[in-house]
Amino acid sequence: MASLIPDKFIFIAGPCVIESKELVFECAEYLKEVASKYPLNFIFKASFDKANRTRLNSFRGPGLEEGIRILQEVKNKLNIPVLSDVHCCHQVRYVKDVLDVIQIPAFLARQTDLVLEVANTKKIVNIKKAQFMSPYDIKYVVEKVTSTGNNNIFLTERGSCFGYNDLVVDFRSLLIMKKLGYPVIFDATHSLQKPSLLKGVSGGDREFVFPLSLAAVSCGIEGIFMEVHPCPDKALSDRATVFSLQNVEDLIRKILRIREVINFP
Repeated sequence: MASLIPDKFIFIAGPCVIESKELVFECAEYLKEVASKYPLNFIFKASFDKANRTRLNSFRGPGLEEGIRILQEVKNKLNIPVLSDVHCCHQVRYVKDVLDVIQIPAFLARQTDLVLEVANTKKIVNIKKAQFMSPYDIKYVVEKVTSTGNNNIFLTERGSCFGYNDLVVDFRSLLIMKKLGYPVIFDATHSLQKPSLLKGVSGGDREFVFPLSLAAVSCGIEGIFMEVHPCPDKALSDRATVFSLQNVEDLIRKILRIREVINFP
């Protein structure tokens, strides 16, 4: 999948979790149509299992087997690359022939066995920088991946812990991670979470997704990651931060306009 690294701006988007096959196709078809109008590398994302939910009874998705079947169908029918995250080493062998990008969740960025298992697939590895991790320390995760001979790496900023129940974005981290020579992605929705703020349910500030995305692009990043939903307030995961599907095209237009006037080496 070297073609995804990046000859064009990377746009990773989709629902936080697979709520239903119908929702996944609604989002994927709309995003593909919008992305086809612009010079983008579009990658569709959705989680088959949100294993890191705060509460035991939170919605997690359809699970590994059904979720991967749905993503395979999306990939085949729409001819688009797909991304999802894994939480256990045993999941990797089930997803490696379907996913084009395998994501290491932020909470698991230091789990060496998982990182190496994913890296050994030789697929693109999207490393989410942990909320507790310095941008300088992401290089050690990169070294784990490259030790397997895999140099297909994305580095994604998703905010840093700011005391309890809040995240902030340090835009210096985008520039620091860029020095490692791999595409840097800004996670525009997770970065605005307020983890577990609402008695075990995450809050957040969706209103800042748009301006912070533009600010990140002005730092010369290679891509944007965002979770989208046709009805954000009804989303079954991360409803406080998911971006409205209908506003995606306006954001893309403004992102690309900024890139036209700012030339980073």
